[in-house]
Amino acid sequence: MQCLKKFQIPWGIYKFFHSFFPKPSHQCSISTSRVETQRWNDYDSPEEFNFASDVLDYWAQMEEEGKRGPGPALWWVNGQGDEIKWSFQELRDLTRRAANVFEQTCGLQQGDRLALILPRVPEWWLVTVGCFRTGIVFMPGTIQLKAKDILYRLQRSQAKAIVTTGSLVPEVDSVASECPALKTKLVVSDHSHEGWLNFQSLIKSVSPNHTCIKSKMKDPLAIFFTSGTTGFPKMAKHDQGLAFRSCIPSCRKVFGLKTSDILWCMSDPGWILATVGCLIEPWASGSTVFIHHLPQFDPNVIVEVLFKYPITQCLAAPAVLRFPTVEHCSTGGESLLPEEYKQWKQRTGLLIHEVYGQSETGISCAVFREMKIKIGSMGKPVLPFNVQVGLDPCVTADSRTSTSFSLQNDPQMTAEVECGDFYNSGDKATVDDDGYIWFLGRGDEIINASGYRIGPTEVENALAEHPAVAESAVVSSPDPNRGEVVKAFIVLTPEFLSHDQEQLTKELQQHVKSVTAPYKYPRKVEFVTELPKTVTGKIRRKELRMKEFSQ
Repeated sequence: MQCLKKFQIPWGIYKFFHSFFPKPSHQCSISTSRVETQRWNDYDSPEEFNFASDVLDYWAQMEEEGKRGPGPALWWVNGQGDEIKWSFQELRDLTRRAANVFEQTCGLQQGDRLALILPRVPEWWLVTVGCFRTGIVFMPGTIQLKAKDILYRLQRSQAKAIVTTGSLVPEVDSVASECPALKTKLVVSDHSHEGWLNFQSLIKSVSPNHTCIKSKMKDPLAIFFTSGTTGFPKMAKHDQGLAFRSCIPSCRKVFGLKTSDILWCMSDPGWILATVGCLIEPWASGSTVFIHHLPQFDPNVIVEVLFKYPITQCLAAPAVLRFPTVEHCSTGGESLLPEEYKQWKQRTGLLIHEVYGQSETGISCAVFREMKIKIGSMGKPVLPFNVQVGLDPCVTADSRTSTSFSLQNDPQMTAEVECGDFYNSGDKATVDDDGYIWFLGRGDEIINASGYRIGPTEVENALAEHPAVAESAVVSSPDPNRGEVVKAFIVLTPEFLSHDQEQLTKELQQHVKSVTAPYKYPRKVEFVTELPKTVTGKIRRKELRMKEFSQ
């Protein structure tokens, strides 16, 4: 349990939040009332929509009128026994304060971009919804990012503000001078940091009264950085339709959530799955979002939490034991192996429903809660998506009825993935006679390791900074536990040819961890005398990848 102390919520922040609201009891009595928000049908596309005012504030009103049970909207715990429970009314007031911090204190306006790099702490939800209220475009990132990653994101997006944790202040400060657009730095910390505004202090000092902007459906909502086959991560910009989709009847059937449900989505806050699964999906249905701080993936902690708390739905990679209150399990981010499905069914008695999506689309296919499960299939399209498998075969998705996205600052890449009214996902798939879609793999060189999408160029660029590396090629390699892992084929510079290769492998792995997000490091390294190339000198990664998967 020692690892849980690394990112524990600062005690001052914990005390501050409880100065607003009394400490909750440990019992969670959730009403089984089925208050609905079916104000839209599957094919609606309203001119204006704002998730904060149209959904979150709706549930706050239902609480005020006694039409929703006493269960919290957000239930946060950590490994030290700290606990925070907020109702929708409390969330409404706190997120209005956050909105005032952004507008009044920071001078941010609708359309400005804000980088959000926080662990699983309650402030992540306040900042995100505060952005909804003001029309600020939020850009989440994992706390595993290093200075180089942060610099790229700030420069590429022209972000005017950043909100992060105290542990990342040195990383940001080391590159801030190279980001002329960055005007505001906000820190979530129990300590003061020179040159930074303290989010804890500011949110306490501003008014809880705020008028939410009237967002047009096509107004930008969020930008997610997604790994590409070549170059650095691309910016996938989503409009308000990303949140609106979760409010229509067909989409809500994916999880079948009720106000009495408690959903635990274990996604890293930096990924689109967290925005959808830890906020939009559950709150669209008035359900409780459960969050454990979980600074590191620890199966023992996950098992303990699932036994201790009345969690009814779980969205994550599966664990290995029976849990007394879990009713519905969903998994996404990578394909579920048939053996994993069988083991989960044998040990828990529960079925696993797969969901599929990308940073560019959100959840676009799923095995709905009431659907028959075909092991290995990612189910059927989720409205308003019209998902088709082309002759390539690759999955294409038409979602223009209620949402759109674009690859920001990259019109060439946007043009490459646009096929008329369709978006070309680059994924290979087949469809059976019943309309179930079966994922075959990527059509490009993206590596999917334990749900993390990794572009080979990102790793190759990191390796190139080490003096031992003359050139490298990075591909995916099969792994019995993770599905795929990063493998690097490396040609050494002459002065390192005589070095101990086992020691050099460890040194290179540590080097990659130090200059970019640690999840990208190559778990496998093979030293070679040369790399296969085309006549024009391009590395033939596909040849190396085929070799890996044919062994």
